[in-house]
Amino acid sequence: MAPRTIAIYGKGGIGKSFTTTNLSATFAMMNKRVLQLGCDPKHDSTTSLFGGISLPTVTEVFADKNAKNEQVEISDIVFRRDIPGFPQPIYGIELGGPQVGRGCGGRGIISGFDVLEKLGIFEWDIDIILMDFLGDVVCGGFATPLARSLSEEVLLVTSNDRQSIFTSNNICQANNYFRTIGGRSRLLGLIVNRDDGSGMAESYAKAAGINVLMKVPYNLQARDMDDSFDFAVKLPEVGEPFRKLATDILNNAITPCNASGLDFKDFVRLFGDVSEELPAAATADELFRRPNGDGEGGAAEPAPKATANSSAPDAERQRLLECIEKLPEPEREIYALHEVEGKSPEQIAGLKAISEEEVRATLTSARKAMRKLFFAL
Repeated sequence: MAPRTIAIYGKGGIGKSFTTTNLSATFAMMNKRVLQLGCDPKHDSTTSLFGGISLPTVTEVFADKNAKNEQVEISDIVFRRDIPGFPQPIYGIELGGPQVGRGCGGRGIISGFDVLEKLGIFEWDIDIILMDFLGDVVCGGFATPLARSLSEEVLLVTSNDRQSIFTSNNICQANNYFRTIGGRSRLLGLIVNRDDGSGMAESYAKAAGINVLMKVPYNLQARDMDDSFDFAVKLPEVGEPFRKLATDILNNAITPCNASGLDFKDFVRLFGDVSEELPAAATADELFRRPNGDGEGGAAEPAPKATANSSAPDAERQRLLECIEKLPEPEREIYALHEVEGKSPEQIAGLKAISEEEVRATLTSARKAMRKLFFAL
């Protein structure tokens, strides 16, 4: 029988790995064969699960094997831990990802799933696969289990702060979108971690039509156990709600949500009044304004025109403006009026109260100087 697959999403640092790890432990104590799949470039999902051991990642192993022209084997990337008192071992995989600034984490997730599918992950003798996913990154790789229906069910982990609820709303919207184009992942509901009793997550869930599945109050002892790589579900006040959630999942006692999430205005209204005023627009004049050449400020020079089509300030345009600044007056002003603002010699003559011939002569002189300046930079 194919494994039950559940994706767990949440904002970074909100406790989704804590939730995933303790849910894995709960299922294992209920005699289920569990695989926890860490899907975050930080590759720290399974650290507590394995008593503080950091697992080699699929990304690292694949790169090493590929350099040697060798194939990745199951034993290279799948690890087990036998825990005293647990009737079943727990299995773990970390997909990993590139080092910071050196690649796309989402692409690493996609490549990692490709490797696992080739190794037959969905045919292994596993009862439940829990996928621990970062939820506040919106690129497509992190939506892989939703986009490809690799997860049958989705759990959202949040607390009562706006940013973590906002992340949950984003994932809800993403899952709803994929369902409209054939996706089959079902949203089971919301887990409120570090519940402070304020009720904000519950207010959001009610407005969005999402089940609240479990509330885990902040518990100092549970945090200390997690920091020391132990299972917080050993504490009765933590273990009981986790066991109830695991039992409900196994018994299919949770009715999936059909929530589409809230649009931005409806979301922020949960936290206070929303102004309908339009923002004040900045102008090109104020952004391109510069002091006069004497360095004492004074009246601003005419501002160059800037539109979306001008691609300002690209590198070439920036060099052009720097060169114009180096021209002497009156060449600088006349050249800027003509080349930047697009005014004709006739228009410039009218603005400056000089003859058109003088304007053209000044432009000719300015162009010669500009060629030298432009290619000297």
